[in-house]
Amino acid sequence: MLTEFFLIAALLWLAGSVFALLSPQNGTPARISLLSGCILAVVGAVSGLPHGLPARELPVRLADSPVFFQLDPTALWLLLFGMIPATFACWLETPREQNSQRRYWAFGAGLILLGVLGVFGLQEAISFLIAWEVMSLGGAVMILGNRVSAGMGRAALFMLSLLEVGAVALLLAFLILGQHAGSLAFDRFAEASKSLSPHACFLIGLLFVIGFGAKLGLLPFYEWFPGAYGTGSGSTGAIFSGVVLNAAFFGLSRDLVSWLPGFGRGSAALSVVVIIFGVLSAILAILYAFQQEDWRRLLSFSTAENASVAITALGACLLFRMSSLSELAALAWMVAMIHLAAHSLAKGALFLAADGVFEGDGSYLIRQTGLLRRSSWVFGIGALFGAMSLAAMPPQAGFVSEWYIFQTLFQGFHVGSLFGRLTLALAAAGIALTAAVALATYVKLFGVGLLGDGHRQDKAVPGAISAAVFVLGVLVLGLAIGMPWWLQALGNVNQALFGVNAAGIMRNGWILVPLSAKFAFISPTLLVIVGPLLALIPLVLLRLAGAFAFRRVPVWYGGRREAPRRIATTSLAFSNALRTFYSFVYGSTHDLTREYHHPPYFVKRLIFNQEVGPVFGPYLFSPIIRFVRFLGAKVQLLQSGYLNVYTGIIGVLLVLILGLALLK
Repeated sequence: MLTEFFLIAALLWLAGSVFALLSPQNGTPARISLLSGCILAVVGAVSGLPHGLPARELPVRLADSPVFFQLDPTALWLLLFGMIPATFACWLETPREQNSQRRYWAFGAGLILLGVLGVFGLQEAISFLIAWEVMSLGGAVMILGNRVSAGMGRAALFMLSLLEVGAVALLLAFLILGQHAGSLAFDRFAEASKSLSPHACFLIGLLFVIGFGAKLGLLPFYEWFPGAYGTGSGSTGAIFSGVVLNAAFFGLSRDLVSWLPGFGRGSAALSVVVIIFGVLSAILAILYAFQQEDWRRLLSFSTAENASVAITALGACLLFRMSSLSELAALAWMVAMIHLAAHSLAKGALFLAADGVFEGDGSYLIRQTGLLRRSSWVFGIGALFGAMSLAAMPPQAGFVSEWYIFQTLFQGFHVGSLFGRLTLALAAAGIALTAAVALATYVKLFGVGLLGDGHRQDKAVPGAISAAVFVLGVLVLGLAIGMPWWLQALGNVNQALFGVNAAGIMRNGWILVPLSAKFAFISPTLLVIVGPLLALIPLVLLRLAGAFAFRRVPVWYGGRREAPRRIATTSLAFSNALRTFYSFVYGSTHDLTREYHHPPYFVKRLIFNQEVGPVFGPYLFSPIIRFVRFLGAKVQLLQSGYLNVYTGIIGVLLVLILGLALLK
């Protein structure tokens, strides 16, 4: 019965896409359809946990083979936490009265949600790839339908080009596995992989990492993130960084954990590659996030960073399992699920907060505007909880997940090989660097972008956006508080994949432990209870200090009279120290231009420009683009329009065909 929830949701999303195209001046039908589908999906996911939904044959056939739909507990967990921010995004972004451009966002949202559901549930390679491509196409349409920034066409094409690289990698992996399995049905792949050599399994695993990594933001693919996210709205970013990211991670996790259980018979190469890719991607992504001056671009790099952290945990899971450490492998896998759940809610809150900043200030720039002072307190609380979680500050869910990640990596001493122990130790150091920069990044985002006291305007954040941000922020805290109980939703999957129920030994009452309380323990539930009690100490001190008179004097500016706004900290100045220290990574460029009244005596204006260059763009993507353009210039000669040229080409082809026939 629960499967019907998702089938009806799919029909509603399809109907929403159709309504968006057929009713350009009335967005109410599309709005209701998209929202209803999201709500049904959330209800179905909650109802299906912790046991999952059985396989069901769909009334379609591909290549004369039946197509099955099934949602296991892993899929339901990731779908649930990704679909919650998507619900708010559809509610806020789809207007009741649409214009001819904005309707395309609703059309793309319907496509992307249909594709996501297919990626989570379809159990056959052909239908899976169709859903994967529909999801990518829907994302591009959403970006083009926002029309909030320039350059959206170029950003969408760049995104699609890199995602197609991933799609080709997935196609090759499916073809190799399908050839050995004699079928493209997913339930045959696990058995077929047992007959493959370790080298073949490594190749297939690497293709899966490339294929899903293109959407997850592994290096070098994360370079499409700032352009695509930065030209869309916050609602688009909430869907991209939530349910789409979770779907891609689900695909990678299932392929590596369920389909390739025997690839480590020869070596631990693939698990080490996954860990290295994850750690390096996380470090580079968060370093670039810290330098951004746009809400969406900063959050996009942070999305790639969080996905890379989850992939690092997945690599640790593979490494532990190859060392016959089933409990630690299950722990690492559970940690990745927790991390993505926390990330989906927190990132959804902040992306919608970015839309609130745009509505109140007219720009997505991170600057001191005094917006928080003139907006509702619920908006500030929700954004604060989201920023705290992504900065891994207690007691938020992001703190719980990153604490678990560190405790998992610290148990690398159980691995038998020295190389494996060294890999996990270095991974812990890399994730520590990532966490430190992430803390500074969200201090910058919330401190400068919301707490900063800048120019005053009459506009505040709309009430609907404030409510959505508040609800998502409270859900982040609720996820942390109830973590001792939410873990049970994934217990059955642990038993099926690893032969142990890690969820049952990851908690001790209200206390969370990494399998053993003797190793480490925390309790976010108790932190929420004790935290307000500790807050009584500074309150008492403030009360006692009230007995003394305060003397207020103007700020001294070194003998100069300066306006506070002129010397206020900007997002660029905030990140200058780290940009200077890591200049070998950023490749920073500085440009100072002078304009004169009467050269060269009187300076009219100084123009200073400082940019951070991409790592892979100039050396990888730009040469490929130049090569494609070169081929295009040569191939366009075939479209000369002259009949004699076309006749000559046909004649040459006929001669070649005749020659081949004679050679045979």
